[in-house]
Amino acid sequence: MTVPRIDADWLKDAALQALLSALVGKGDEEARVVGGAIRNTLLAQAVADIDIATTALPQTTIERAGAAGFKTVPTGIEHGTVTVVAKGRPFEVTTLRQDVETNGRHARVKFGRDWTADAERRDFTINALYCDAEGNILDLVGGIADIESRTLRFIGEAESRIEEDYLRVLRFFRFFAWYGEGRPDAAGLRAVTRLKAGVEKLSAERIWGEMRKLLAAPDPSRALLWMRQTGVLSLVLPESEKWGIDAIHGLIDAETHFGWSPDALLRLESLVPPDAARLADLAKRLRLSNAERDRLLAFATAEPVSSALEDATLRTRLYFDERGGVVDRLRLALAVEKAKGVGRVAETAALSRLLAAAIAFERPSFPITGTHLQKAGMASGRDLGAVLKTLERRWVDSGFRLSEDSLLAMVPAAG
Repeated sequence: MTVPRIDADWLKDAALQALLSALVGKGDEEARVVGGAIRNTLLAQAVADIDIATTALPQTTIERAGAAGFKTVPTGIEHGTVTVVAKGRPFEVTTLRQDVETNGRHARVKFGRDWTADAERRDFTINALYCDAEGNILDLVGGIADIESRTLRFIGEAESRIEEDYLRVLRFFRFFAWYGEGRPDAAGLRAVTRLKAGVEKLSAERIWGEMRKLLAAPDPSRALLWMRQTGVLSLVLPESEKWGIDAIHGLIDAETHFGWSPDALLRLESLVPPDAARLADLAKRLRLSNAERDRLLAFATAEPVSSALEDATLRTRLYFDERGGVVDRLRLALAVEKAKGVGRVAETAALSRLLAAAIAFERPSFPITGTHLQKAGMASGRDLGAVLKTLERRWVDSGFRLSEDSLLAMVPAAG
């Protein structure tokens, strides 16, 4: 793959071009886009964030970007990073640097003008590509060749790169899930295996952030397999150790077949046992968001499902339980049935129908309240609550068909 330059729509963005021009000034500095935007363009994948590397010192970046009318935020100025907001879009602009001293995540840096030194301090070759405003690519570490072969390779000594930041153990598998093919780089595998214990020094937020991104890849199954074989998966997700990761393959296939979008939380559910206590501990340990925690617990507490589930029972579960947990159970059950092959056509069809019904379900409002019962002559108290629950159950069992009058007619008998 000989790619001396790229021609991408994002590179033609007026705000980006104006920012690059402002950083260069009268030609006394250099500025290039770096990293993911170039990598993803060469891989024909979507580009989200655009980062810039420059020889301009951080204060010079602030002054020149400000003079060009852009807002600047010194987000990581001690490490050379300034966020420039151009027409509402943020660009991270970082001065070329070398890591003089590293301490896990944080490093003492020295600013410079050496593009090779800047490239060699980065993690993977495919992330160390630069391009100027015209799209001319600067490849100093063999990144283009590795993109062509879909090889994820650490820059320099893999163990040295990991010891600078142990998050790179997880990033190795995350980037492999998104961009790698075949067997992971042997040197990288040896390094992550030997140094995996360093992951325990990382914050929970950083660990889950990487795992969430890995699980959102188009097909993370190969990366998860290698994580299991190296012992990294058991380290960060011990709940999966005896449960296994075999279900992920069927889930990925089902996503493709049924047109489901990749869903990191559903994929996580396929890797762990539906045990509410253990998943509550998992959510606490990895500091999942409240919404993520609640979804895991809804999945864990939902009753198991099968193709024999009756419509009335499904309606009852959807009404009284968290619908999301039921839907997740149905998706996973459907993926398992489909993976069993053509002999399970009837079961697959039944689960597909149940899933469609669950997704379309809108929880109706029970038409009776305690006020209705009081007007019918009941006194407030425990008996009223019990009657209300009995009436609600009968209403649900009727398929939500019983009218308000019909329900109130049952009050004396229910009382």
